[in-house]
Amino acid sequence: MTASSEPAPRARPAGGTPAKTSAAATFALVFGVAALFSVLTAILAWIGLLLGIIGVILGIVGLKMSRRPGVTGRGVAIGGLVLSILAVLLGLALAAGISTFVNDEGAVNRLQQQVDDLRDRLDD
Repeated sequence: MTASSEPAPRARPAGGTPAKTSAAATFALVFGVAALFSVLTAILAWIGLLLGIIGVILGIVGLKMSRRPGVTGRGVAIGGLVLSILAVLLGLALAAGISTFVNDEGAVNRLQQQVDDLRDRLDD
């Protein structure tokens, strides 16, 4: 067996126990992915916005916890933080777009006219 085919020994902290990934970092990634999927469905955007905010908080906590000795997960926390921030920004943009559309009387009238035209075509 050559030296290159042998598995590399895992780095262990001074105490001798293996490093553990921060639970907050892991949950930040889970909440970030769930928030992004929810926001992209547009119907569940408000849930995605809430999950994104929770993911941002957990991502920050996960980054702080990853600085402790014997705790890893900095990359996982950063990934969760990025996905959560992206979900929050998309959710806010979607909410702003919907509220702008609903408050624009001309746009609502055009949409209503298109729906009426489609109904007339179906009746024929």
